[in-house]
Amino acid sequence: MKHKCLSLLVLMLATLASFAQQPSATVEMADTFRSNGKIYVVVAVILTIFIGIVLYLVRLDRKVSRLEQETR
Repeated sequence: MKHKCLSLLVLMLATLASFAQQPSATVEMADTFRSNGKIYVVVAVILTIFIGIVLYLVRLDRKVSRLEQETR
């Protein structure tokens, strides 16, 4: 299970890197957020949600593993 999670994480990061290499298109909303300094708030919220989901999945995996061990 840990190998699957690790490979999924690597795949997600590789996908992110491929999007970062595309030519940048001007997005008016992003420029406005950058100029006002609010882009950091957006990034912080996204990181908080992502970290929360990862922690939830890790906790859930531990519970399932413990239950599997109890049933054996």
